Amino acid sequence: MNIVNLDMELLRTFAAIAERESFAAAAESVHRTQSAVTQQMQRLEAQVGRTLFRKQGREKRLTDDGMKLLDYSRRMLTLNDEACAAIAGSAVTGEVRLGAPVDVADSILPNLLQRFSKSFPSLRMTIDVGRSPFLMEAMKAGEIDMTISPRDQPEFRRVTLRASPSAWICAADYCYDRSQPLDLIIADEPSLFRRMALERLEHAKMAWRVTYVAPTLPGIRAAVRAGLGVTARSIEMMGPDFRVLGESDGLPTLPDVQYHLYLGSAPNLPARQLFDSLGGALRI
Repeated sequence: MNIVNLDMELLRTFAAIAERESFAAAAESVHRTQSAVTQQMQRLEAQVGRTLFRKQGREKRLTDDGMKLLDYSRRMLTLNDEACAAIAGSAVTGEVRLGAPVDVADSILPNLLQRFSKSFPSLRMTIDVGRSPFLMEAMKAGEIDMTISPRDQPEFRRVTLRASPSAWICAADYCYDRSQPLDLIIADEPSLFRRMALERLEHAKMAWRVTYVAPTLPGIRAAVRAGLGVTARSIEMMGPDFRVLGESDGLPTLPDVQYHLYLGSAPNLPARQLFDSLGGALRI
């Protein structure tokens, strides 16, 4: 096997193409012309001896070899940048904008921030707490660099933080009458937990009625606490004034929810360094 020394400049452009999803956008981010970027990728393919891109309609997509090289490229670039910063005697600095759903702001978020602070004490973190679908949209728009979310968005890089059981949650003193339709408390659209609850109830052919719709988790908590009904949520919502209803109460089982940390498609350098430092086996 012939060992070649990969050109870091070519790898940086290659990673930019993958993150920006086009040669034109990547050319702008690396301050080169589109033709220069095309020539760089031809040189990189010649270096590795593999085809890295394939045509799909009018666009170019990564081949399997391209996806493999992308993973290594990101790690090599992170190590390169960290080495340069260390030799220069400077720590990774800057600002990272992180989104977190309300239901994990008191559980997953503090542990994650503690880990970030220990690894990169000079970084400044800006936290945006809100609803998961809107945080994902903010990340897509480049308004935040990364976000915690239970949503399945495989087009973005992600690290799994935790698998949390979901449950039917009601007030501790709530009286559930199995002979009556289930009084349901749900979020307004879009909502993963709303969809989960309705799908499971429909599949179980259970009668239900919506008694309260809330735009935010605090509103859902207030309605549950007031005894207005039952909601489907991850156990991150549980507190001493709530209890869980289950199969013994005649309710269908709910799936676990995977909470991921997602990295946006065009993060700043500190955000990319922070994300790459986590590896693929983080558990919070």
